[in-house]
Amino acid sequence: MQFSVVYEKVTDKTFPEGFYYAHIPSLGLTTHGLGVEGAEAAAKDLIKLWIEEKVDSGEQIKEESETYYSKIEI
Repeated sequence: MQFSVVYEKVTDKTFPEGFYYAHIPSLGLTTHGLGVEGAEAAAKDLIKLWIEEKVDSGEQIKEESETYYSKIEI
């Protein structure tokens, strides 16, 4: 299975420098890690746990639909 992930630099001063959020929009999940690599690893772990929980409770896991991302300026 594949899931889109959006990475965003953490600007919250309570986090150490260099942390990034990893948002998984189709699942409504967010995690974080040190650097993009750390955030990606945390996202993989979170998705695996999420899938395991859904399977254990007999829920069906839907494939992600076509996804687009863009920036708009206001």
